[in-house]
Amino acid sequence: MDQRGESKMKNMTLANIAAACGGELIFPAEEPYANGRVKADYERLTIAGVVTDNRQVERDFLFIPFVGEKVDAHRFIPQAFEQGAACSLSEEDLTDPVGPCIRVESSQRALMDIAAYYRRQLKLPLVGIIGSVGKTSTKEMVASVLSRHYSVLKTEGNFNNEIGMPMTVLKIRDHHQVAVVEMGIDNFGQMSALAAVARPNIVVITNIGEAHLEFMKTRDGILASKTEVFDYLADGASVILNGDDDHLNCIRRAGGARIIFYGLGVDSSAAAREKDKDKLARLNGQIAEHLAKAKDRDGLADGCFDMSAAYTDQERLARETYRAENLSALGMEGMSASFITPEGDFEAVIPIPGEHNVYNALAAAAVGQSLGLDLDEIKAGMETASTISGRAHFLHLGGLTLIDDCYNANPSSMRASLAVLARAKGRRIAVLGDMGELGENAPAMHYELGERAAEEGIDMLYAAGALGREIARGASDASLNRREEGAFFAEEGGGAHRREKPMEIYACPDRDALLADLLGRLKEGDTVLVKASHFMGFEEVVKAIQESYGKEDTHGGDRE
Repeated sequence: MDQRGESKMKNMTLANIAAACGGELIFPAEEPYANGRVKADYERLTIAGVVTDNRQVERDFLFIPFVGEKVDAHRFIPQAFEQGAACSLSEEDLTDPVGPCIRVESSQRALMDIAAYYRRQLKLPLVGIIGSVGKTSTKEMVASVLSRHYSVLKTEGNFNNEIGMPMTVLKIRDHHQVAVVEMGIDNFGQMSALAAVARPNIVVITNIGEAHLEFMKTRDGILASKTEVFDYLADGASVILNGDDDHLNCIRRAGGARIIFYGLGVDSSAAAREKDKDKLARLNGQIAEHLAKAKDRDGLADGCFDMSAAYTDQERLARETYRAENLSALGMEGMSASFITPEGDFEAVIPIPGEHNVYNALAAAAVGQSLGLDLDEIKAGMETASTISGRAHFLHLGGLTLIDDCYNANPSSMRASLAVLARAKGRRIAVLGDMGELGENAPAMHYELGERAAEEGIDMLYAAGALGREIARGASDASLNRREEGAFFAEEGGGAHRREKPMEIYACPDRDALLADLLGRLKEGDTVLVKASHFMGFEEVVKAIQESYGKEDTHGGDRE
């Protein structure tokens, strides 16, 4: 994010930064320094920005060098000062630095500490977006709605990890009125670290899905890790939960925060569906076990959240809910729905296809009303929402429609993407690759994905990677069964789209082999979905299709 022309950062003097991260502030021995300044100049100075890339350094910025797998950025400290840096962190011992430096043990830990200190200087509300699937698209929808009333700072792309999230916080300036920050994790303890920096006023949890099962083992473990955030909420916080998620809809308490539910099936009435007491008891027990075993993390406060076996009628009626009805798919043009909120009802057309985007819109409505937006502002924000490249981003390329969803993948997001593809006109082509971090059940999950592709009536499937063959095998087996049943059609809009011939299935050892065969088979009228986990490098598939068919950009909505 470009920080030029922004105001200085509140209370971010070099002395305060050093104190925040427990570092030692070291000045060059001789004055004036190479840039003509003296020590007294820096003692009065407030930094203008923070970067981890020396190429982005501007006057009075703080440079934070990291030691990467291939490059140690400490070697770029002299260049950072040449470009006008006010200060640099350093993990290396310093005797006579070329400019003011702060000696730290860990640049990563220091970044988190500095961002946490800066967050404490800020009064604006911060919205944290959490979940296994849908964080980035929900973040974009929430930001679109809030921007109708406020100056919004949002996470760029999906820079949501232990570097990207604190860097987002450090980009907040005086003119911003609200921040929307994505918070991504893949293991226990990480949410505690991120939340200790963000201290969110509002938290949205989109769902508890199947991402990162390699590390967190079960959905119960994933729930335990996500709800670490409840220990770090700001006073008077609100927690907004997907009430249709079978784990989230059981939460009764969240560290004293107000709980709001949204979904297609949520109901605030006394007649709302009863929770399964055995399931809730199991969840409470398994989550407690996960938390007890989690290492290298702060423990959750006793009773910070509760999944109780029953609600009283009064408690049900007190729950705030946001609901959608009368959903109508508009093909590749989006979804229309009726939105029911505590402040009134309205109709809206979301310009992004897929039922999951109605959930995103409901979450945004709940955030918007929590921050004082009226119904007209919320509706306008929904109807102008968009998303980013790599996240179900729609491209119209000379008669061919490309759904660029290549950034990441897990079983839940794959199923949602296939459901969108199934509603396209013309040939529906799925170009899929391996999904990472799924643990010992990964082969079965890939096989089931292939079955789902056949069930959705996809016309052509390309599957690449070590586990891609399981996708192809599942599709082949399911397609054979459907051929025997004569079931070659898929629902589309109000009618049925008949597939005249069996699904074409191509299993490829890797991305390059896939590309060598795919491009020659595409033709005008096709809709092509490209999706895999990030390590598969499927952005090269998207790039190759764009180069072959053009680069016109339209709209989209993601799910990771």
